[in-house]
Amino acid sequence: MAAPPLTEGTVAVEGQTLFYRRAEPAQRAPELTVLLLHGIRFNSDTWLQLRTLATLAEHGYRAVAIDLPGLGRSKDAAAPAPVGQPAPGSFLKAVLEALRLGPAVVVSPSLSGMYSLPFLFQHGHLLKAYVPVAPICTEKFSAEQYAQIKTPTLIVYGDQDAELGQVSLNNLRHIPEHQVLVLRGAGHACYLDKPEEWHRGLLAFLRQLQ
Repeated sequence: MAAPPLTEGTVAVEGQTLFYRRAEPAQRAPELTVLLLHGIRFNSDTWLQLRTLATLAEHGYRAVAIDLPGLGRSKDAAAPAPVGQPAPGSFLKAVLEALRLGPAVVVSPSLSGMYSLPFLFQHGHLLKAYVPVAPICTEKFSAEQYAQIKTPTLIVYGDQDAELGQVSLNNLRHIPEHQVLVLRGAGHACYLDKPEEWHRGLLAFLRQLQ
């Protein structure tokens, strides 16, 4: 099987320059687009080294990983205003538009919750599905607000993540159409601890969306 083409580049988003990596299926048009965000200690290189980009492309998906503002190779970009204001959600919408991705599945670990959660509430029509991985900021929205979300959601966390795992689950489980993937023996960055289980669970969820 031909290896999926991997490219990298930069894109202008609301006056900021963001670095991104992209993997495309080698033999056919992509089934879905998956946008991979990251936590504060990580960047798009995490998904490259973990082979998440390649794995998604090998299974027929377009995978795009960005370096968030102020991090990785986007460290010169300034982050938008904090959660509670429209800026972070609008910023992610601008990312999708700048990269011409169309409606996508958004994978959002840890720090990236400050972008993905406002995006979920403000621009849910641009989300094919949502994969929060113990994100921050889940407590900023009420159970009633979560109950209004119509986006299919896969809640992921490691059972050894004492800080954000259970907290994020308790808040996000109010989303009506949700599933839960618990990675046993894994910590906060659970995908690093259990990459095979992470990829297997993510691919199974994506197959259900098609």
